[in-house]
Amino acid sequence: MNFPASVLLFLGVAGATQAAVQTDIEYGTAAGVSLKLDACVPDGPGPFPAVILVHGGGWTAGDKDGGKNKGYMMPMHDPLVAAGFAWFSINYRLAPQHRHPAAVEDVETAIRWVKANAAHYRVDARRIAISGESAGGHLVALAVVRANEATRVAAVVSFYGVFDFATEAKRRGAAIPSFNKLFGRDTLDDTMLKLMHDASPMNFVKPGLPPFLLVHGTADQTVAYEQSVSMQARLRAAGVPCDLLTIKDGPHGMLPWPPLSPDFKEKVVAWLQATLPATAAKQPR
Repeated sequence: MNFPASVLLFLGVAGATQAAVQTDIEYGTAAGVSLKLDACVPDGPGPFPAVILVHGGGWTAGDKDGGKNKGYMMPMHDPLVAAGFAWFSINYRLAPQHRHPAAVEDVETAIRWVKANAAHYRVDARRIAISGESAGGHLVALAVVRANEATRVAAVVSFYGVFDFATEAKRRGAAIPSFNKLFGRDTLDDTMLKLMHDASPMNFVKPGLPPFLLVHGTADQTVAYEQSVSMQARLRAAGVPCDLLTIKDGPHGMLPWPPLSPDFKEKVVAWLQATLPATAAKQPR
């Protein structure tokens, strides 16, 4: 995947001033749980493009603030704001207490909330993307293939997500605790296979989806790199634009990537800049 030098140069010098992060904003409630997000909007009048960020953690753990290691989606926070993006980082209900489809339903609630509050946060509702890593990479892809008009976004970036549960389970050849907790099943029986089928974004790819960027390391031992290769092929076969950013020798998780691919964050942001619709022209008074 190649990026124009001019785009990368722009990202290096744009430098919008970062506003303070607003934490623990309630974006909804579900099953008695208050759903919270953190928000960061650049200084200025906007309207800004925005990215909804969805953390990983095997559907059973993780946090919107990056956790003690400041991982998950947090490495993307500063590059997004520096390039003039707002971001909204969400928490969602976790398994095993809340099984599928609770988490993806919360992602959909967050999309609706950001759209409804776009004017308040100086966000351009036409230029909202969604991005997640690991379990979050699966959830954002699933939300996109399930979307209706209220939950449709303009672009999706998925870092090392599971797109076909059955293929991944077969590859590992053993029970996968996170899968079992997500679906509430301990055996790979017909019921479990049906649950995995219905939660696999690859099975619901269709024409008309927004553009995808898949980001994956070739040395990922948690989610096979082939998941993203196969998802790209399926999307392109349906006529959906899809790029794949490969991190050579990259393991699962972004934190070890900078020595392997120093500019991967800038490439992701450049892709968003190039893919999202252009800013609407201001109407003369």
